Amino acid sequence: MSLGQFFSILLARWKVVLAVFVLTVGSVVAVSLLLPKKYTATASVVVDMRAPDPLVGMVLGGTPSYLTTQLQIVQSERVALRVVRNLKLTEAPQIRDQWKEATGGTGNIETWLAKALLRSLEAGPAGESNVIEVRYESVDPKFSAMMANAFVQAYIETHLDLRADPAKRFSTFFDQRAKQLREQLEAAQNRLSEYQKQHGLIATDERLDIENARLNELSSQLVAIQALATESSSRENQARSAADRMQEVLLNPLISSLKADLNRQEVRLRELSERYGRNHPQVVELQASVDALRARVDAETRRVTSGVTVTNNINRQREAELKAALEAQRAKVLKMKEQRDEAAVLLRDVENAQRAYDAVLARLNQTSMESESTATNVSVLSPATEPSSPSSPRILLNTLVAICAGGVLAFAAAFLIELIDRRLRSFEDAFQLLGLPVLGVMPKPVRSRLPFRRSSPALPGRVLGQLPGPRGA
Repeated sequence: MSLGQFFSILLARWKVVLAVFVLTVGSVVAVSLLLPKKYTATASVVVDMRAPDPLVGMVLGGTPSYLTTQLQIVQSERVALRVVRNLKLTEAPQIRDQWKEATGGTGNIETWLAKALLRSLEAGPAGESNVIEVRYESVDPKFSAMMANAFVQAYIETHLDLRADPAKRFSTFFDQRAKQLREQLEAAQNRLSEYQKQHGLIATDERLDIENARLNELSSQLVAIQALATESSSRENQARSAADRMQEVLLNPLISSLKADLNRQEVRLRELSERYGRNHPQVVELQASVDALRARVDAETRRVTSGVTVTNNINRQREAELKAALEAQRAKVLKMKEQRDEAAVLLRDVENAQRAYDAVLARLNQTSMESESTATNVSVLSPATEPSSPSSPRILLNTLVAICAGGVLAFAAAFLIELIDRRLRSFEDAFQLLGLPVLGVMPKPVRSRLPFRRSSPALPGRVLGQLPGPRGA
């Protein structure tokens, strides 16, 4: 379709176009004027997603979906139910009459009213910021402002509840767990106390150190007495084999004196024997004196060496006593170590129970504080105020939209009628319909504008035009 055909159709159907356009625009304007005026009140809250929690120090938000979650909470039925309860809307007789009329008195009035309020609520972010705008629309500007502020307050309270409710549940759990761990701690402490009383242990037990020192002392004494016993045993063996060469014998003054007398008597005995012979009375008498001295030296030597034997026996007996005492002390120390190890195990049980109890008690205190905390990262940026002008209907905007829509509908109606009632309005239509060449175009007769002049057809400006070729040529 050419531009000339388009305008020829509009010119031929101008009445339809005008009627549809006027009807569309008039209907929209009339409906806009008849619709009740509605007022939209807007309240805004800011969500600080980087604010740390004052109790645990953690960042409350920060994820990209956090703001979307907050928007869903604002428009949730839980927040709407809190608004209904906070404003006590169910106590209004008019609202109860509307509920009975709409539902027949079945169902929950709070749920029905909450869903009705949510239909007039709209929440969304303010651009790319962390500010949430809560908009409420109604026919009463005061009611719109009141409801917008009520939804903001209910959202903040619900936000606190969503944080406090888990903390309350955890607080109950940790309270029960703390009682159990306290009982376990007391039982472990009682077992440790009973064991310490039974074995005479104290918290700062120094007995083991004293017994270890005693054990070391006995070990040192045993080593020393073993050395003495070895030496005395060697001296005893020497006393049996060569008693006269022992140091005690050599250093004994009596034995030395007797040996000196014996040596003099033996020298004299040899002299007399050489002079008088063995049977001389003086020789015999001197021989008896020498034998007596020798017997006395031997007796005195045995007496001295018998002291070495006694000393060796004493050392051996002392060594055996020290060995027995050392074994007894070692057994005592081992038993004390075993008792200390068992007490250490019981003490570790007490310490573990104490640590578990302290950890649960700390979590209990933290969750208790969280359940009672009123800190939140949501704050009111600007409360809703009573709007001065209605937000709908927008007459100017609706009129502009109606003009555009009316134009489109008018053109569509003209072309629809043209399709139903097709007519030839130009030589292009005749050529397209018949497929025959156009020999000439006769213009419309020009009539004079003066009423007294007779109209006469004017000469055509063009008799023969550009002849299009036949179809298919």
